[in-house]
Amino acid sequence: MKKKDLFAIYPPSDPCSCEICRNYCIRPGWWTVAQAKEAIKAGYAKRMMIEVSPERDFGVLSPAFKGAEGGIALQEFSKNGCNFYAGGLCELHATGLLPLECGFCHHDRVGQGIKCHSDIEKDWKTELGKQLVNKWLKEMQIDKHLLFIKK
Repeated sequence: MKKKDLFAIYPPSDPCSCEICRNYCIRPGWWTVAQAKEAIKAGYAKRMMIEVSPERDFGVLSPAFKGAEGGIALQEFSKNGCNFYAGGLCELHATGLLPLECGFCHHDRVGQGIKCHSDIEKDWKTELGKQLVNKWLKEMQIDKHLLFIKK
């Protein structure tokens, strides 16, 4: 699915600071491949983490949990929240680099986040997604063979 298609399907929600929406901000949302590429260009590579699918056949670059910056998304860091979320605010919100998933999720969109997440996953399973992950892994000096099953 193309970037413009995802943004048309999952437009940004209205800003909200209710408890439900603030809790969405604690768990890092996913960028599209194109957004992650722009975030890397903006100097945020070391504030990302790699999330590896349970099947270990693809990865997603996302804002890192605090403590997992420039590394692997591990359960032990998930309790720390997103490294861009501080003092009840997201550093990415006004930069144009807010992950699509973060911008879309809202208390009024109950159950729609799963579809958004699934469509972003498809974007990362593309050749462009795999290339960006490999480039980032190399830059972070992470051996991709430790993370992924060869196919």
